[in-house]
Amino acid sequence: MPEHIKKKLQEEIRKLEHELAHELPAEIKKAAALGDLSENAEYHMAKQRQEFVNARLGQFKKRMAELSLVNLANIPHDRAAFGSTVLVYDSSKDEKIEYKLVTSEESDVNKGLISTTSPIGRSLIGKQVGDMAVVVTPSGKRDLEILKLTTIHDAPEE
Repeated sequence: MPEHIKKKLQEEIRKLEHELAHELPAEIKKAAALGDLSENAEYHMAKQRQEFVNARLGQFKKRMAELSLVNLANIPHDRAAFGSTVLVYDSSKDEKIEYKLVTSEESDVNKGLISTTSPIGRSLIGKQVGDMAVVVTPSGKRDLEILKLTTIHDAPEE
């Protein structure tokens, strides 16, 4: 897993844990001191935020666990997969486009960074040079011919 993504997730987890352990209990205590909890908007908002933060924290921790399981040895050397840079010919646009297959945290379509879970990313996974990938996007069906492939094993270290 790229180190900067790991750090970003760890920072988010740290912030949420701090809010959950320190800020929200203080807000809930302060709101509870105002009296009748059945009509206490501050109390209910703080409790809702507590539920949201708890759920979000669980998502981040699950994502960290998933990303830590990425094993470079399991990534193919001859097919598009996580970390690959793929040059395609898009016949619907009559242009060559370069995509890099990345995690959802890194994705930025404007920079050609495509999540492996996006429609384009999923269509490219497992493809080799010469293969066709068909992807259905909101703007319609696109046929992408794989022109060049650089896997994570071929790419220079960042």
